[in-house]
Amino acid sequence: MKGLSVGQSASLTRAFTAVDVAEYRALTGDLNAPDSVPGPVLGGLLSCLLGTQLPGRGTNWLKQSYRWLAPAPIGEAITVTSTITRLRPDKFLVNLHDVFTSASGVVIGDGETLVGVSDLQV
Repeated sequence: MKGLSVGQSASLTRAFTAVDVAEYRALTGDLNAPDSVPGPVLGGLLSCLLGTQLPGRGTNWLKQSYRWLAPAPIGEAITVTSTITRLRPDKFLVNLHDVFTSASGVVIGDGETLVGVSDLQV
């Protein structure tokens, strides 16, 4: 697992608009009034981070677990930071700890992710 080490981290920030949330709700058939950014949309932000930065292109998302602690405000920048907590080179697996934080410093949620990196392109 060339280029990866325990403790290595990366972050990605994006603000989701009311239009983004409405498009997600229309796509999924969720007719509830949009009052915050849905967890699966934030999960998409993490997916982008995993596939483009850490571990990077060729990452296969295998397992995830989140705890949502506060609503993610629509229009406010949300940062997801993912940190490698364990490397298992014999199985091509990487464990990561993820934290979602609002621009105002509120922890929106945290979780754990397991990814496969057998096809990782570094």
